[in-house]
Amino acid sequence: MRGQDLQVVWFKRDLRAFDNRALAAAAARGPVLPLYVVESELWAQRDMSARQWEFIAETLVELREEMAKLGQGLVVRRGTMCEVLDRIRTEHGHFTLWAHEETGNGWTFARDRRVAGWCRASGMPFYELKNHGVTRAMATRNGWATSWDSFMNEPLTTAPKLQPLAGVDLGHIPSSKDLGLAPDRCDGRQRGTRREGLGILSSFLTERAPPYRKAMSSPLAGAQHCSRLSPYLAWGALSMREVHQANERRRADVAVLPSVDRRFNGALKAFSGRLHWHCHFIQKLEDAPRLEYENLHRAYDGLRPKAADATRLGAFSEGETGLPFVDACMRSLRATGWLNFRMRAMVQAVASYHLWLPWQESGAVLARLFTDYEPGIHWSQVQMQSGTTGMNTVRIYNPVKQGYDQDPTGAFTRRWLPELVDIDDEYLQEPWRAPNAAQILGRAYPEPVVEPGAASKAAREAVWAVRKGPSFREEAQRLLVKHASRKPARGRGKSAKKAMDKTQMSFSFGGDKE
Repeated sequence: MRGQDLQVVWFKRDLRAFDNRALAAAAARGPVLPLYVVESELWAQRDMSARQWEFIAETLVELREEMAKLGQGLVVRRGTMCEVLDRIRTEHGHFTLWAHEETGNGWTFARDRRVAGWCRASGMPFYELKNHGVTRAMATRNGWATSWDSFMNEPLTTAPKLQPLAGVDLGHIPSSKDLGLAPDRCDGRQRGTRREGLGILSSFLTERAPPYRKAMSSPLAGAQHCSRLSPYLAWGALSMREVHQANERRRADVAVLPSVDRRFNGALKAFSGRLHWHCHFIQKLEDAPRLEYENLHRAYDGLRPKAADATRLGAFSEGETGLPFVDACMRSLRATGWLNFRMRAMVQAVASYHLWLPWQESGAVLARLFTDYEPGIHWSQVQMQSGTTGMNTVRIYNPVKQGYDQDPTGAFTRRWLPELVDIDDEYLQEPWRAPNAAQILGRAYPEPVVEPGAASKAAREAVWAVRKGPSFREEAQRLLVKHASRKPARGRGKSAKKAMDKTQMSFSFGGDKE
């Protein structure tokens, strides 16, 4: 390869210059054209939304400024990736394409294959580098955790100096309105940019972490004491490796500091585990792309209707199910783009069990609402909370009990459901039992769309009927071998296979990074 061939660096879910190995490798070969392509077809997919794009756009503005300081500003183009590559070839001749591997939705998977085919047909080298702890084309999960540790402890790459390219129009970063995306008001959304992410990382490691383990379960405490790094990791403003290493440095510090809050030790250890889980769940989609659309265990095919009941799906989406804690969670999510891990699990479980909605449709509703949408984590968790993996315990959350347990004072529920102001605390999670129910339900607040106890019983019976089928266990064991995590031996003399975890899965959709 000639040293001065143009190197095109394609940014996707890696919107940073620091610890960007594709950028560093390309800059070592020649002049770099840093490229982000706005693909209208991607943003028309069922799981994409304006709140996600607006977070990305804010990050792109900052990234363009950072790239300009390095020598060459970020180039933004609209169109299909192959069309954009055709134009670059016409304008610049032969080039080499660099990118990080991406485990995205089905559309991006097909797009990446088209790009690889275009490069082969055009004679353009295409290098894809590992972005985080997911390993492509794994035959088995044996050794996965050890590989994760090894990769995360490799040295971070610095942002390279770039040669400026003469006469290159940087292009326009469109708004969500420019892209024709549906209006998506989200006043409480986290702001994009790496700068914001670094500040949030610092505040978590030095101030907010001590109550982390307990706070993860609470929609109120979690908003303050979860790391809140999930969107910055999902869209790559921060690298998983730099977050892991920052956490390990802080763990070493707090272990010897005499005056530090001792809860830091357990909190940062737990956070480290959640970073592992992040990649563990994305690996599932990498290994089985079909789980975005199909039941992982095919015995569940036909269990739920193919098309959702429109009334129930609309009530779920808008926070109008008549189940107060579920509705409070959904309204909070709509307003902020974020929800703590246990409540993410609960709302999906209620959609799949109590409302008996097909997970593909309720999962798409949630995907659009999550600013931190990460397809691998999301769809793995959607199926897990819908009971269709075949490997996990069927967990049917009681939405009334969850309200009492996770919002004991009612502060969260009352914040998001002001129409229940006249319902006494005793009945807040079950307003249909209140003496004044008739004055409120069906008027200020809807009647429950289902009776939660009866709906739960019917769902449990239907799911367990499938699990008792003659071939269920055999297929479940095959899935367990392929997808379950393995604990690294770490000096105990045990093989990775013998150290297999018993699938005590996390229940987060971004879990620890929230």
